[in-house]
Amino acid sequence: MGEPQPSQPPQSNDSDDSSSASVPGSIVSSTTIEAPRITELSNVSSPPSKIPLRPRKIRKLSPNNDARPSPKGKPSQPPRIHAKSLTCEGELEAAITHLRSVDPLLASLIDAHPPPKYESFNTPFLALIRSILYQQLAAKAGNSIYTRFVSLCGGENGVVPENVLPLTPQELRQIGVSGRKASYLHDLARKYQNGILSDSGIVSMDDKSLFTMLTMVNGIGSWSVHMFMINSLHRPDVLPVNDLGVRKGVQMLYDLPELPRPSQMEGICEKWRPYRSVGSWYMWRLIEAKGTPSNAGAVSSGADLAFPQLEDMQQQQQSQLLDPLSVFSIGYSQLLYLT
Repeated sequence: MGEPQPSQPPQSNDSDDSSSASVPGSIVSSTTIEAPRITELSNVSSPPSKIPLRPRKIRKLSPNNDARPSPKGKPSQPPRIHAKSLTCEGELEAAITHLRSVDPLLASLIDAHPPPKYESFNTPFLALIRSILYQQLAAKAGNSIYTRFVSLCGGENGVVPENVLPLTPQELRQIGVSGRKASYLHDLARKYQNGILSDSGIVSMDDKSLFTMLTMVNGIGSWSVHMFMINSLHRPDVLPVNDLGVRKGVQMLYDLPELPRPSQMEGICEKWRPYRSVGSWYMWRLIEAKGTPSNAGAVSSGADLAFPQLEDMQQQQQSQLLDPLSVFSIGYSQLLYLT
């Protein structure tokens, strides 16, 4: 029994040539059956039934391999990643129509106030730089420091990572930027320079990924990311659960016995989806109408406004209601208030 086996390899080598003419080459290496005999028995009923099965299985592999990227590709192109901006034609009208239909209490508030207006925004990098510069500053002081910073960079168009990184803490301190804020500015610029963040990436990123990426930047917390998404990117479905103004508005709207906790906000405002940004805007209008200071009026009149540390926003807001939009809207093409 051991002697015939050495003779089989040369037969299988010869069969490579003969089988290539009658059987697809991908079949040859799949068995140790003698290929010449397969060819001779091709007219017999049993072997032919086995031979076609193998090509079918093998042929299926290549289409499946080609098709595999498509399931993997599905997560990269979900329809919600590129959500329509509120500045898109008809989107704001659709948002108001939806909110009216799902929330009668909010519908009454919508009737009492003009709709918001949005303008185009400058680069995301500039908006984020501005939000850092305005931390813990009155509006007037923030404007002054921002103007000096822009001058250091050669104008707003010069506020780019390549120009921000070379600025030393000493240079920044001379225009009123603290050492901590200088480190925040450098961290943001460094993440841009390293390719971790980019303007194009920020614009196209889905909300969840954007929140994760931006909160990795030192000095940028959840509140500032929510404000940036609403007022710079005009994302339609952002609910700033840590904003005291929105929470107070929800309490007033639904006549709740106490201020809702951030963890409760998602459930209470679920009906507003996918336009929670607009619902939040009306909460700020509600607390203004009820006489609760939101500081939107103070901003428009030039009065001083204190801005809390962004990463500690929730604790800071417990003692003072702030207009969260003003960090991005003062002297900047962001959300406008109609009076």
